[in-house]
Order: sequence, then structure tokens, then C-alpha cells
Amino acid sequence: MGFSSLLGQPTVVQTLSRALTGGHLAHAYRFEGPDGVGKELAALQLAQALVCEQGDPLGCETCSACRRAVTFHPEPPRVPQHPDVLFVQRGLYPASVLGSGSEATGIGVEQIRRIVLGRVGFPPHEGRALCIIVRDAHELTLSAANALLKTLEEPAPRTHFILLTNQPRRLLDTIRSRTLAVRFRPLPEQIVGDLLEARGVPREVAAFAGGSVSQGLALAEEEARTARERFVAAADAALAAPDLAGALPLAEQRPEERDQLLQLLSHLAHTYALRARAAIREETDEAQRLAERYGVVTRAMTDLQRNGQAGLVLEAMVTQLRRT
Repeated sequence: MGFSSLLGQPTVVQTLSRALTGGHLAHAYRFEGPDGVGKELAALQLAQALVCEQGDPLGCETCSACRRAVTFHPEPPRVPQHPDVLFVQRGLYPASVLGSGSEATGIGVEQIRRIVLGRVGFPPHEGRALCIIVRDAHELTLSAANALLKTLEEPAPRTHFILLTNQPRRLLDTIRSRTLAVRFRPLPEQIVGDLLEARGVPREVAAFAGGSVSQGLALAEEEARTARERFVAAADAALAAPDLAGALPLAEQRPEERDQLLQLLSHLAHTYALRARAAIREETDEAQRLAERYGVVTRAMTDLQRNGQAGLVLEAMVTQLRRT
């Protein structure tokens, strides 16, 4: 069967299917793209192919091994039930397992040493290969990244790594050079709408989700909805303020998490796009202003994704918005 649940990523399916059926699977992949577009799902389905009891090169998805590869333990740490499918993620394992303190700043070196390096020297327990999936690989601390790099440079037989990231530029150049990139694109709005609707979320939310199912789910939450409405209202107030000093409080409304701020900016950009679409027939000048504001916000998002300081990015955005 192979990748039957991976929707909206035909190039990814074709690339991985050819590698599996042709017997030339890379020892380390880097799945990069936005959150909520199928990176982890693809990694798990690739893991199924590596542990399938039926010998199906793409994974049958129905045998015991395939099912356990995608079924997570109900209690922490929530990892797959198959012993040959390992997960690495910041904060996934308790200190009692790692023998170290918190991982507040990123994936620590002890997790790499104990979960990865302590295992790669041994053959798979059941499957024909060992699959190690690193969630948010850009959160590897420098020491953890260097520890992982050693095994990427000297790959163990029958071992495959899949690094998942939405910020590949934050990875060490040496890690990027030793992993094969597979790029995931934002999903079509129709697919996002279908998947959201199946989870009880109005499909209209897909228009604001940026091609991401997880972002669509987050947008549907009441708290997130309120935050979006307040952010748009603050932006409108900033534009109406008599001077720049009265407009800058918008910059003070930023959430602590960068991803949350990106979601708010994405919603603001979509709001301007919808307003421009509504105004284009009767108010050409207003539609042009709204289109310019959309551009200002999307550029701010790009600056933020390039690790720009959130406060400075927002202040610059407010200044530019007031010039439109």
C-alpha cells in the first residue's frame, strides 16, 4: 500500500516510494516544511515499510509490526509500540530516563547518547531496519547536534534517521550536508478543509490555516480565536492612532512563542487579503492599500522566520503599515 494516508504531497510519495522499491533508501533524511503538512505521518509510514512483517517494500500497513509502528504508548513517554521505531524530541523523556535535568533550551546531548547512540550499535529487535525519528530537529543543542553528527558521518548498518523540521536553516551545516532533503509543501486548501471537517472544525478555517492542518486546529480553539480578533483590532487601532507612539502598543501584544506570533501575523495578512478582495470592485484605492498592508505583514513574517527580534520586527511592521 504505502503512504496511503499522506495527502497533498505527491512528489514526496513518489520520491520515497521509488527509494523503497528501488532499494536505495538514504540512511538519513531531512523532512522539511511547515508544521501540519504530513512530515511526521510520512516518517511513520516510512517506518512501517522498514519493519513490515509481510516484506512489502512500501509496508502493508495491516500486519502487527506496521500497526505497532504507528500506535503510541498511552502513557509517557508517548512513543511507538514497535521497538525498532524510536523518537527523539525535546522534553519527551523524563530526567529519570536521561539521567539529566530539564531540556528547556533544546534537545539535550544525554537524550542523543542514551536513546540514539546507546541503540545504533545493535541490530534491530524485530524489523529489517531501525528507524529513528527526530521531531523538531532544529531544537538540537550544539552538543546534541555534534553527538548526532558522529553517527550520521559513520552510519550504522540497517539504521535510518529522519529529521523533521520547519526551520532547516537552524540545523548545523554539517548535519544538513549529511541528510537528504525531502521538501513538504503547504497542503491545498481543499484537503485542509476536508481534514479539519473530519475533526469537527468548520472547513472555512482552512482559508486561514496556511496549508497546515495543525495550524487550522489551533486556529479553531476559542482562546486562539480571541487572540486573533484582539490582534486584528490592535492593528486597526494602530493605523487609526494620531501618531506613531499611539500605534506602538501593538508591538507589546506579542505572545512569548514565536510560532504563536507567526499565526497571529498570518491571520492579519489573510484579513487584509479578504478585505482587499471585498473592496476591489468598488474601491480600487482602498483595495490597493490593503494589498500593500498584506505585503508588509508577510514580509514581517519572513523577517521573523529568519530569527529577527520579535519586538523590532513588529515595530518596523507598524511603521510601514502606517505609511500605506
